Amino acid sequence: MYIVVIAWLYVVILMAVLESSWIAGVMTFTFYGLLPIAILLYVTGTPRRWKRKKQEAQQSDAAGASDFANQPMRETDGAHSHQNQTDLPD
Repeated sequence: MYIVVIAWLYVVILMAVLESSWIAGVMTFTFYGLLPIAILLYVTGTPRRWKRKKQEAQQSDAAGASDFANQPMRETDGAHSHQNQTDLPD
């Protein structure tokens, strides 16, 4: 894939050099070279970005679940049993 990008940029550079003015050369390079290549690389990289985002979400979910499971309990059972029993109505 990258060989196609390199070849296309080579052709566009040659086209830009043969333009009548340097402004036309810069515009040719930008609109025939950089812009289409940027769009092409963005579109072809989209599945990889989705896959990477999904993997990161799965890893963070797994890390969050294991962190929660490994937390120690703050208090033992019956820590407030006396207070709860004294608050009962008569």
